[in-house]
Amino acid sequence: MSTTSLVVMGVSGSGKSTVALMLAARLGWPMAEADEFHSPANIAKMEAGIPLTDVDREPWLLSLRDWISEHDAAGQSTVATCSALKRSYRDLLRGATSRVHFVHLAGARDVIAARLGGRRGHFMPASLLDSQYADLQPLGPDEDGITVDVEATPEEIVDEVCDDLERRRPA
Repeated sequence: MSTTSLVVMGVSGSGKSTVALMLAARLGWPMAEADEFHSPANIAKMEAGIPLTDVDREPWLLSLRDWISEHDAAGQSTVATCSALKRSYRDLLRGATSRVHFVHLAGARDVIAARLGGRRGHFMPASLLDSQYADLQPLGPDEDGITVDVEATPEEIVDEVCDDLERRRPA
C-alpha cells in the first residue's frame, strides 16, 4: 500500500464536504463526495425521511471502496466524504487496496442540529439526525484514524489532520 485515502466521516451536518474539499486542495488529491455514489432508490428513501438500512448502504459503500482502489491502482492518494457511522461500514471501506485513514468529525447533537437547520438543497433531512446518532459508533482505538471536534474552524481541523498524517507517516 503506497497511497492513503482520507475518509472524512461523521453525521450529516458535521462539515464533511467543507473539510474534505479543503484537505483535497491542500494535499492536491482527488476527492469523492460519497453522496454521489448513492442509488436513486437510496436518495428517494432519504428524501422521504426513511433511514437507510445496512442492506441499502452496502452497494453504496462498496462502490466508494472501489473508487478508492481504482485511484490506488493509479498511484493516487484520495480524499472522500462518507458518513461511515458504523464500524462494519468502515470495515467495508478498509477493504480498499489503499491505506484508509478515517477523519471523524465529532460534535454535540445540538451543534450539528443547528447547522442542519440552516442548510438548504440537500436530500438528507434534519429529521434523520437522531437515527444517525443512534447508528454512530466512534472510531475504536484499533482503527486507523483521528477524531476532531467540529467546534474548531475548518482551517484548524485541516491543520490537525495534516499534522496527524505527518506524525503517522511510515518511516
